Amino acid sequence: MSRYTEEQIARANETDLVSFLRARGEKLKKSGKEYRWMKHDSLTVDHNEWYRFSGSKGGHPIDFLMEFYNMSFPEAVKTLINELPGEDKQEVKKNEQEDAGSHEGCPIPLEKAKLQLPKAYENNDRVREYLTKERKISEKIIDQMLAEGKIYEDAVKHNVIFIGCDPKGTVRYAGIRGTKEKYRGDAPGSEKAYGFSHTGTDDTLFVFEAPIDLLSFLSVTGDGWETHHYISLGGVSEKALMQYLADHKNIRKIYLCLDNDTAGNAACEKLAEKIPDDKMVMRLRPVKKDWNECLTAGIDRKDMAEKIPLKKKQVQEENPIPVIKMSDVEEKVVQWLWYPFIPFGKVTLIQGNPGKGKTWLAMALCAYCTAGRELPNALPIKPFNVFYQTAEDGVGDTIKPRLAKCGADMTRVRFINEEEKQLSMTDERIEKAIRQNDVRLMIMDPIQTYLGANVDMNRANEIRPLFRNLSNIAERTGCAIVLIGHLNKASGVQSDYRTLGSVDIAAAVRSILFVEKVEKEKSQDIRVVYQQKDSLAKKENPVAFSLSDEGLIWMGEYDISIDDLLAGNTGTKKETKLEKAKKLILELLGKRKMMCLEELEAELQAYEISARTGRDARKDLEDQLNYGWYQSRKTISLKKDS
Repeated sequence: MSRYTEEQIARANETDLVSFLRARGEKLKKSGKEYRWMKHDSLTVDHNEWYRFSGSKGGHPIDFLMEFYNMSFPEAVKTLINELPGEDKQEVKKNEQEDAGSHEGCPIPLEKAKLQLPKAYENNDRVREYLTKERKISEKIIDQMLAEGKIYEDAVKHNVIFIGCDPKGTVRYAGIRGTKEKYRGDAPGSEKAYGFSHTGTDDTLFVFEAPIDLLSFLSVTGDGWETHHYISLGGVSEKALMQYLADHKNIRKIYLCLDNDTAGNAACEKLAEKIPDDKMVMRLRPVKKDWNECLTAGIDRKDMAEKIPLKKKQVQEENPIPVIKMSDVEEKVVQWLWYPFIPFGKVTLIQGNPGKGKTWLAMALCAYCTAGRELPNALPIKPFNVFYQTAEDGVGDTIKPRLAKCGADMTRVRFINEEEKQLSMTDERIEKAIRQNDVRLMIMDPIQTYLGANVDMNRANEIRPLFRNLSNIAERTGCAIVLIGHLNKASGVQSDYRTLGSVDIAAAVRSILFVEKVEKEKSQDIRVVYQQKDSLAKKENPVAFSLSDEGLIWMGEYDISIDDLLAGNTGTKKETKLEKAKKLILELLGKRKMMCLEELEAELQAYEISARTGRDARKDLEDQLNYGWYQSRKTISLKKDS
């Protein structure tokens, strides 16, 4: 038997329910933007969505026909689109005749609908306001969930979307909660077995009916909540709980935190019976109907719930030592802002003597991140917001003019206001501001200003906690944090020991860049960026830039050792990728006369020249090149006078 295709199911769920009901003679009454179905006055209809307030249940057209017209899934789809399943109709009829008898009475297998995630809005302001102001949920919790992609704001109705994933991270469920209207439902194709959840590292699981109750519980739990497991059932069905226990064999203690009402209390008893006997099961019954009511009422944490044992055979409770199996650690690939110099989610140190170009390099980074300006060997990047915190230079008379010369987008370059309170590496405002402003690069210039009061940068025991905290912030947010520092005055020592302050500063960061001027180069102004520490990638050649009245100009790769650089000795400017590409294009076309454009691009890639650099090279050489067509393929050749 054939099945309905995903395209057919999607079309069925796009049916306008208002038109459908009117065509069947049903009476509807206008109520604001929606319509009420007179047969069930607690049910509202809006385009292809419905919601029944009396049962706190909603959905889309297929669900509607199954719920109110007692249709099977195939019957509902066929009624809505008036089509047979996704095969040739004559072939289907033939197959049905051939299968008569042996399959008589067997329904068409249910087609697994594809999850239809609501389109995300450009920001999450309305969702954040609803959850924090109206629901009183912790801003820190909400910001973390937004950063992890577990909640977002939909683009049409600005509802909250709660995401549920399987253990591989594939999105399988999307719960919807209205921010202005009392709506609750699931996106079409959602699988109840994978609810909104947080995966911890210990053996304790907390179970809730709704995501908002789960987040409300976390808001009063305090530090350390991440080590436990939490899941929302999206109602009182056992599907999500049973699936979670199957996927996480280490769970030993389960706290059922469902609502304190008839349905919630009865569901806890049924769930306890289905949970294996080797697990401890406790009922945490909120003193009000649910956890959000307790939170918004301001009830103290210790008075919020009653603890009730639900299984006679109990596993002895003890405080386990947190242990993480390496097999449970998700292997991640390092993402790069500027390969191999600056990684995302890590701390990088840029250092050098005063006046050698450290700040100019920071400006160039801001211009690249906010406006896509040039950065040697860097890939194209979608612009994003950056923070530039400085205590050495004036923002209005120095920083902003230099940013303008580098071509930065001023609307995307921001800084945390330090007028009332100076920022430090342990300041909680850093992580919160990074999340709220979607910042992916933060520059702090210079290091010593942001260590905090009474911190001696030469004492390892005082430095380590600061950099551990900053590294954790970078890891959690995915933001690249760049610190600007000076070199000490010790000459004749290894470059590793030229970092100002404790050697633990150099040990704590993942990448160290030196910026120095080539003092003995008298013919032109040359500043070199040299990578001294490269923990996460293979070290590449240094790059150089020059400074003029017009700002910073990149010169490309520069061949010099770190000792020669620190001594002010000259090096050799290396051929840039662009120069190499132009030279190679002329050589290839000089030998072959004419080439297909795709063949030329393949040749360039063999020499590790990107498609973007190849296009830039051809643009620079456009006065020497001819383009044409041969057998529907675009060709390139040299002009005769070239």
